[in-house]
Amino acid sequence: MDKQTAIQRIQELHQQLNQYNYEYHVLDKPTVSDTEYDLLMNELRQLEELFPELLSEDSPSQRVGGKPLDAFEKVEHTTPMLSLGNAFNEEDLRDFDRRVRQTTGDAVSYVCELKIDGLAVSLKYENGLFSQGSTRGDGTIGENITVNLKTIRSIPLRLKEAVSFEVRGEAFMPRKSFEGLNEEKQQNGEEPFANPRNAAAGSLRQLDPKLAAKRNLDIYVYSIADTGEIKVDSHEEALNLLEKLGFKTNPERRLCSNIDEVIAYVEGWVTKRPSLQYDIDGIVIKVNSLYQQEELGYTAKSPRWAIAYKFPAEEVTTKLIDIELSVGRTGVVTPTAILEPVKVAGTTVQRASLHNEDLIREKDIRIGDIVIVKKAGDIIPEVVNVLEERRTGEELEFHMPTHCPECESELVRLEEEVALRCINPKCPAQIREGLIHYVSRNAMNIDGLGEKVISQLFQEKLIEDVADIYKLEKEQLVQLERMGEKSANNLIEAIEKSKESSLEKLLFGLGIRHVGAKAAKTIAQHFETMENIQAATFDELVAINEIGEKMAESLVTYFNTPEVSELLSELKELGVNLSYKGPKLVNVADVDSYFAGKTIVLTGKLEQLSRNEAKAKIEELGGKVTGSVSKSTDLLIAGEAAGSKLTKAQELNIEIWDESRMVEELNK
Repeated sequence: MDKQTAIQRIQELHQQLNQYNYEYHVLDKPTVSDTEYDLLMNELRQLEELFPELLSEDSPSQRVGGKPLDAFEKVEHTTPMLSLGNAFNEEDLRDFDRRVRQTTGDAVSYVCELKIDGLAVSLKYENGLFSQGSTRGDGTIGENITVNLKTIRSIPLRLKEAVSFEVRGEAFMPRKSFEGLNEEKQQNGEEPFANPRNAAAGSLRQLDPKLAAKRNLDIYVYSIADTGEIKVDSHEEALNLLEKLGFKTNPERRLCSNIDEVIAYVEGWVTKRPSLQYDIDGIVIKVNSLYQQEELGYTAKSPRWAIAYKFPAEEVTTKLIDIELSVGRTGVVTPTAILEPVKVAGTTVQRASLHNEDLIREKDIRIGDIVIVKKAGDIIPEVVNVLEERRTGEELEFHMPTHCPECESELVRLEEEVALRCINPKCPAQIREGLIHYVSRNAMNIDGLGEKVISQLFQEKLIEDVADIYKLEKEQLVQLERMGEKSANNLIEAIEKSKESSLEKLLFGLGIRHVGAKAAKTIAQHFETMENIQAATFDELVAINEIGEKMAESLVTYFNTPEVSELLSELKELGVNLSYKGPKLVNVADVDSYFAGKTIVLTGKLEQLSRNEAKAKIEELGGKVTGSVSKSTDLLIAGEAAGSKLTKAQELNIEIWDESRMVEELNK
């Protein structure tokens, strides 16, 4: 066969196999036998072997999995993958509806979708071709798992139209696939997966894509991350468009005209849930109008236009064998119930939080009690109550200790707190937990240095504070359990790389009381260097927006401690960056620009700059870029295919520029 004939035949096979794949895995209506499909696939592979230059990334043959990876690279989400607020009852749903209508002032319709219990993923397409797939990660940074996502046959490698956009979906393992996988694991003498969600997550994080391909995962796509060039006015329209382009969306969704219809839909699925061939843990309710979604906007963590109703948690009975105590990085002593193993919501539970002594007293929980356990939000196990009628008289009352179970220091209860706290700064448990926090994803993000490795290093006295992490040598690491030479090399590289982290990561990693990740970034951006933060007064700190008196007091106390000054000096000597690397704050008074002090919205497709580039340039000139149009918006910059934001700006008589005018002003 000559090359031209091969090109034509390969194109025909692509078209045929993609259509058959779509009919089988998306529509669930196969039109050819497995034998016929396999024959066509074998023909395609033979042609690609004869003419390797004709093998393309979107070929149906690429779904079987490529070469194993060494590791997953980190990727930043263009649009953050936010979490959703939760509702647990009818009252919560009605409160959500009330808040929505107070803002929009209009009648509101909602789209209800089943909340699949799987792994949230993001899929990027360029000119209709699948270019990148990633995990949610922390919502801002995920992992590139493109090769594994290609093995999910319901993900189209080529769309029916050449569009460029990013979509979000939930990858999951159907119950049938889960049962088959666990049966195989048991036959091989391996530990079975606890539930389909863990199995799906584990499959997509396999470094060998061929293993992922064997797991028979599926996906439902549930939103377009940024409509960009896509012209749709509602969430329902977006889902219909995704179907038209070749994606698999959940057919059980429903458009509801009011909150009463939403509640009826939710109540129906509480009982119908077991009939599905996959696991769900709730219902997602979204405002249908994209215009209203923009108007409602976002909090720091979640959209105001959506909420997740969580199904009532499954409750089971078991025996409370003992109560253990643990000391956190802030010194709080937390009691934990040790239970006879019991299955709850698909996983085996042996421990449950008891929170504090007051809760134990309130529920009269005793060692030896028969208790009812549930998973709060289907995630965290907790003791609901005690079955007092089943007591034998042998149960033991529990009393919190007067001294720290780790260091024997006297415990204190601070004013207005229910928790007992160890205030010894040299308490081993606090130091160990502080080290675990320091290396975590939202802090210094040191890959390979998890809780188990930190605990081993601490136990072997190889590390006593965060500075010791940067003194570790490969020879010390290879002696640890399950730490080979390659893992040790990778860990040393990850530690070295963490030295380059921006100041806010270090500030959060130090575990200063009341200082979360967001506050750390605000402080780092304002002061720019660790030296400036150390010198900051209480008044200078509280003058910063979002920094309250408690946080300011905590920061001043922390940085006035001699040991802290010594630690920071040591980190500097070891090469750890102590400066802020992100976008600088702009003093509007010092900027001679039209954008200074103005609130600006970008919409539509920009040709000369990406949206992120335009945002960065505007912010450098003192402007504030927001995601939604409101009365406080000063300027809307409209690219091609601008939609509802442009309409709203016109209604509010907001100044509107095109991209050329923006670029002209930026270049002045």
